[in-house]
Amino acid sequence: MSNAARVLIADDQADVLEALRLLLPREHFTTTLVTSPSALVDQLRGATWDAILMDLNYSRGTTSGDEGLELLARIRAERPNDPIIVMTAWGDIDLVVRAMRAGAQSFVQKPWDNRTLIQILEREIADGRRARDRTEHDRREQQDARLIQRALMPASLPETPRFRIAGAWQPAGNIGGDCYDVMTFTPDAIGLSIADVAGKGLPAALLMSSLQASVRAFAGDSSAPRDVCDNVNRLLCGQMLAGRFATMAYLRMDAARRVIAYANAGHNPPLLVRSNGNVESLTSTGTVLGVFVDTAYTGAEVPLEPGDRLLLYTDGITELRSDHDEEFGEERLSGALVRHRHLDATTLHAELMNELRAFAPNGFQDDATLLVVEFRQA
Repeated sequence: MSNAARVLIADDQADVLEALRLLLPREHFTTTLVTSPSALVDQLRGATWDAILMDLNYSRGTTSGDEGLELLARIRAERPNDPIIVMTAWGDIDLVVRAMRAGAQSFVQKPWDNRTLIQILEREIADGRRARDRTEHDRREQQDARLIQRALMPASLPETPRFRIAGAWQPAGNIGGDCYDVMTFTPDAIGLSIADVAGKGLPAALLMSSLQASVRAFAGDSSAPRDVCDNVNRLLCGQMLAGRFATMAYLRMDAARRVIAYANAGHNPPLLVRSNGNVESLTSTGTVLGVFVDTAYTGAEVPLEPGDRLLLYTDGITELRSDHDEEFGEERLSGALVRHRHLDATTLHAELMNELRAFAPNGFQDDATLLVVEFRQA
């Protein structure tokens, strides 16, 4: 190999370790030898290894391999990219299958053929190095994509004498398919969009970026929400991957006319809470985006009243699951909105997020976006 490879070897038999200690350095491997599962785990915590060569039986008289398989699964969970080669004197097809399912790349039966063992080590180490290089390359690309995606989100949310807005976006991974935007047309009129592209990762993020750019292109002060959805849908139908789609709600809030005009392309219904605690759900006015090019969206209007609070969200909020596998759901979200309806947008948003975190301390399982709009009297 071009660079000396570091191999961690675990076996409870002194003669096996001695044979490997003599063989592998001659083939330009650097070895560290341990005799127990606990010593193997300790070594893994303290260094980086090109390969792990490990026995499957450690307790005297055992031949099942269960002890080694349990250890193998533990190592694989903690070190997903390290090549692991298992060896045992009691190998059979069943044990090979179990070892591979637990995460081993290769299997060596004792007594081994030296040349075969060297070839296996060289192959797995080379594959492992290539995998680590790809992982690091992918990590950098993912990080760059996350930074670009964050830059596409509003750097700050506008505030007018009539509207105060607070929002947050939390991707489930490095990058996600949620997006939102706020456009100020006049001090009395704003446009809002929230969308969710089906799927995760880079493909969803790319489609999200295209969707967001098209909303900004088509949404103007005089644009009807149904027309925005029509235009965005036609554009996405030419770009969407087979089996993918997007949901979106677009709203225009007009304080002068005291009205909210909206179109909802299959998105989670925004919730409008009145000062008296009544909640209105701004339900779908058309199907999802990016599937049917000839879809015609309809619009709807609801009155806008002083003290109203509008909540826009993606399904990562309502589908959040607790440690007991219970879903947060729209009913809980609506109840929390009613309880905190008297708060300003920033404080209301913070209280809702606190309730979500208390419900699921381990965090969101999907991309999650939450946007609060407060309508104030003149």
